[in-house]
Amino acid sequence: MIYNHSVHQVSLALIFVAPFVGSFLGVVIDRLPRRKPFLIGRSRCDACGKAIPFWHLVPLLSFIWLGGRAACCGAPIPRRHPMVELAAAALAVLSVLLLPPPFLAFQGAVLGWLLLALAWIDAKRFILPDQLTLTLLVAGLAFAGLAALPAHILGAALGYGSFRLISLLYLRWRGQEGLGHGDAKLLAAGGAWAGPLALADIILVAALLGVIYTLAVQRRRRGGLWRRRLPFGPPLALAIWLVWMAGTAYGHQSGAPS
Repeated sequence: MIYNHSVHQVSLALIFVAPFVGSFLGVVIDRLPRRKPFLIGRSRCDACGKAIPFWHLVPLLSFIWLGGRAACCGAPIPRRHPMVELAAAALAVLSVLLLPPPFLAFQGAVLGWLLLALAWIDAKRFILPDQLTLTLLVAGLAFAGLAALPAHILGAALGYGSFRLISLLYLRWRGQEGLGHGDAKLLAAGGAWAGPLALADIILVAALLGVIYTLAVQRRRRGGLWRRRLPFGPPLALAIWLVWMAGTAYGHQSGAPS
């Protein structure tokens, strides 16, 4: 009974802290691609540059209380901030509901949060920063445990190597890059988390999601899409999270090692 109560408290704490993590991720998404520090310095208004008091930085609630506008100058607050906070909270809730807390649920939330930042940055900037992909890779190996570590290292190597091979073949065939180094590093991180046997599933799910993503963007832009670049990071990130979550939940239910 005491153990169940402690687990329940940890689950609630994970969900509670999730919007604050999302608030931090919003800063990372904004500053990291522009090579600005995101670990130090006060938050400032995007419009006028004034420092934002801490009581205006409460995730989600501050946005609602301020009516979506900065208190200092009345400029609209970018919708990115509440959307990332809400997405981070949703990832934590799903992790708690689908995986046994506290450890596996915590892993699912961490994986989702890092992938969320990577997908958002790639969708807006067409880059997957090494600071995040390498952090994701190292975290996957760290959570794997000593017994499974060799297999997960192999998964990372195969993930990177397979995408780099596809990229080089496409470059030789078409004379231009099809998949960037960032995509290969992201798949390597996926292999570090899910292991080598999950790579085929990740690639398949990412391809299907990529087709859906492409058709959705084509409909929004009304033609001319096939001559435009589209980031592969968002569908690949979602595929990694879905495959890892499904494999981990199944492994736990069947009693197999996660």
